[in-house]
Amino acid sequence: MALGLLCALAAALAFGVGALLQAVSARREQTTAGVDFRLLVRLLRHPVYIGAVVLYLAGFVLHLVALRTAPLFLAQAVISSSVAVTAVLAARTVGAPFGRVEQVAVVAVCSGLFVLAVAAESHGTVTTTTGERALLLVAAGLVVVLGQVVGRIRTEWAAVGLSLLSGCGYAVVALAGRVVPDLSVGTLVTDPATYALVIAGVTAFLLYSTALQRAGVLATTSALIVTQTAVPAVVGVVWLGDSVDAGWGVAAVAAFGVAIAGVVALSQRDSLAELPPAEPLPA
Repeated sequence: MALGLLCALAAALAFGVGALLQAVSARREQTTAGVDFRLLVRLLRHPVYIGAVVLYLAGFVLHLVALRTAPLFLAQAVISSSVAVTAVLAARTVGAPFGRVEQVAVVAVCSGLFVLAVAAESHGTVTTTTGERALLLVAAGLVVVLGQVVGRIRTEWAAVGLSLLSGCGYAVVALAGRVVPDLSVGTLVTDPATYALVIAGVTAFLLYSTALQRAGVLATTSALIVTQTAVPAVVGVVWLGDSVDAGWGVAAVAAFGVAIAGVVALSQRDSLAELPPAEPLPA
């Protein structure tokens, strides 16, 4: 489990830097009326965005190792700490001060994650049926459909909705990475979890990029982090047998809550709000 924890920490660092680069790139690209997959192609014209993609890919590999060697609630909570990395870097990008509230939030995140690391119990191999894994493919399809619907609503709340759906997409990625039977080529090509992972991952990335054009990076990230962290954590305990050491149940729940509260507090610090918003494409 130690390997999983270290990989999750490294992935959080990669995702935190990548989110900042992705936000800067998305603000430089014009928006569309809805969720447009061509946005990803247009963003590839920005070298900064390519750097974000590289970091996300590296983070995904590290995240996958963490998912398969540590309980989901621990892996996802550690990954959520990436917002602390984004918050610190965003403050430095625009020269904004990092106040006492933000400092307390960082301590809360780190403290909560430390308790979770101590309380988490190592788990064995997860066994699921093909039918159960196919449900993840259905969930990925729902994220695609709902993303298209919400993306056509031009309000601030719609941006939050896109972020929530993006978090759901990344939740499917986490669950699929955990339950795929093995990483052999034959299994990856034929298992529905693989396709759920790819569809949900690409869609989540697009929805997050679209949300970043309409709202601030940290405010947008808060909604994503909550669903990305909480959904797999609950499913891991209810469905996949994740657990904590005896006597640590209450402490683990409290630590999880403290860590997420710290993440949300950091997410409200929208340092990059000073960047110019993306302009809509001409009709």
